[in-house]
Amino acid sequence: MAVLPGLPPRTRKVKVLATLGPASSDPGMIEALLRAGADAFRINMSHGERADKAKLVDAIRGLERSLGRPISIVFDLQGPKLRVGEFKDKSVMLETGQTFVLDLDETPGDATRALLPHPELFETLAPGDRLLIDDGKVRLKALTVAPDRIEAEVVVGGKVSNNKGVNVPDVVVPIPALTEKDRLDLEFALSQGADFIALSFVQRPEDVIEARGLVGDKAALLAKIEKPQAIERLAEILDHADAVMVARGDLGVELPPEGVPPLQNKIVAMARQAGKPVVVATQMLESMIVSPTPTRAEVSDVATAIYDGADAVMLSAESAAGAYPVEAVTMMDRIAASVESDPVYAARIHFTETPSEATAADALSESAAQIARTLTVRAMACFTSSGSTARRIVRERPPVPTIAMTSSRSVARRLSLQWGIHAIHTRDVHSFEDMVGKAKRMALRHAMANANDRLIIMAGVPFGKSGSTNVLHIVRVEGTELDGFDF
Repeated sequence: MAVLPGLPPRTRKVKVLATLGPASSDPGMIEALLRAGADAFRINMSHGERADKAKLVDAIRGLERSLGRPISIVFDLQGPKLRVGEFKDKSVMLETGQTFVLDLDETPGDATRALLPHPELFETLAPGDRLLIDDGKVRLKALTVAPDRIEAEVVVGGKVSNNKGVNVPDVVVPIPALTEKDRLDLEFALSQGADFIALSFVQRPEDVIEARGLVGDKAALLAKIEKPQAIERLAEILDHADAVMVARGDLGVELPPEGVPPLQNKIVAMARQAGKPVVVATQMLESMIVSPTPTRAEVSDVATAIYDGADAVMLSAESAAGAYPVEAVTMMDRIAASVESDPVYAARIHFTETPSEATAADALSESAAQIARTLTVRAMACFTSSGSTARRIVRERPPVPTIAMTSSRSVARRLSLQWGIHAIHTRDVHSFEDMVGKAKRMALRHAMANANDRLIIMAGVPFGKSGSTNVLHIVRVEGTELDGFDF
């Protein structure tokens, strides 16, 4: 296998997750996004037909085969959506200070009342609780709550039209995170070989546990943190999820805008401490939906997430429906390269402490990162059956890229979303000599090292046994002599 044709390895460590949609459904455009810097693709199940989603998967997997690079696919489930009903005239204008009633009457609404077809809310809300309509553009405060009627004051008026979304930030909504539509979409996503299933509306660890029972080990679970209630139980959610997303859209609706940046920082830090990938998403380069260049504030926003050590930054409508999808991905790539070349970047990403557990794998990973900072080392290389060894290495945010070799195609795909990892699907090794030789060959073939460069190799002996990382080895790419010590 030669160096990948026309697609050199990324020099940056943070990954770019691009959403596919009407503007990026053509196989040629998907390839253009990949070459521009996309490392993984998100398929949003809230919109479109399943047949079209299957075509997207076919196009991605075709590129994966032709370019020889594992590509992660994230299927994003819609989750339960709270909505008002319909209006006689399709919309109404609510005035600040007026009284407005939400009830269970299916009669089309008017300027005094509307259907809220969610009986569980009438059992949960209390006087003083907020109801935010249309992403918070219209804000209500409950005055009285009865089993079939909520009388509310309009705190911020505005236009409300048919089926607009409702957020209730002050309560844990007693509804499951998976609707019947989500369950059908989940079955479809698994049949398409999804690498990650993104769970919307996660409020508690039980939501992730429920999904785990349906998914098993067929895909990794990514919990979208978009409810304030999820923050309160984030540590438990992280225990059960494989990754998390800072979903700043709904999070920004249910919280004051100034409250989102500190929570973003907290979520990124906690995920890194847990060794779980964390994606920062929503409105990162929003203006590029209609403009070929972003605002300076958007560039700073993306840079902040990268300085914090996020594993990936995500494009939503910018790549799915915008006029400049390739330019948006290219800009993400350029921002990341600029940040990672900043001399203070290495110090900034280590502001978050990642204390090691009392395990051989953690001790070796911490030692490997220190060796890479002390010696002139070109890359880390590891053999992993479950991905655990690679995840532990990059949890330390080493200064060099990590080549993760695995015999599992699904593991290679999932690792391609994680910070600093260049994943390679390859045959397993069966001896120490085979391990060293293959690490050198792969580093050369994937242009991750040159002759005479040092590599740090980590693996578990006996080979093929998950969770047995116990070897740290330093070699030079040229020759077979040892240059260092085994631990």
